[in-house]
Amino acid sequence: MSSKPTVKTTTISKHDRECNVRIELIPIELLRPHEQIIDEHVEELLEDIRRRGVLIKPILVDEKTLTILDGHHRVEALRRLGAKYVPAVLVDYDDECISVGTWRPGWKVTKSLVRSTALSGKLLPPKTSRHITRFEIPELNIPLRVLVEGGEV
Repeated sequence: MSSKPTVKTTTISKHDRECNVRIELIPIELLRPHEQIIDEHVEELLEDIRRRGVLIKPILVDEKTLTILDGHHRVEALRRLGAKYVPAVLVDYDDECISVGTWRPGWKVTKSLVRSTALSGKLLPPKTSRHITRFEIPELNIPLRVLVEGGEV
């Protein structure tokens, strides 16, 4: 039986503020999207992940609701590749270490809107929210086989 690898809690400092985040492999079926995807972008990512054999960057996820904050297209590409797990930076979405805006003129996106759309399943259009972190999301280069089969990184 395969085990789910976990990276211990990490403190990342940026902008003179400490941000506590955890990086874990999350079962893909537990993740909640809040935005629709663009199929062409998913296909491009799918081919890139398949060619490299790794996922370079983890997604960003609200630790309380498992809402995907950033990485909808990566999650869908991994789903199509048969992945069971997705590497995720888990954040306290209520913390000041993360803020939300929008890419769309005339839209107002709030953390409450992001959570409620994820919980309701009534997704926002693609590329609506823009999350800004006060920490760098690290490159992990997780092998695709680990995400598909589980096991050690």
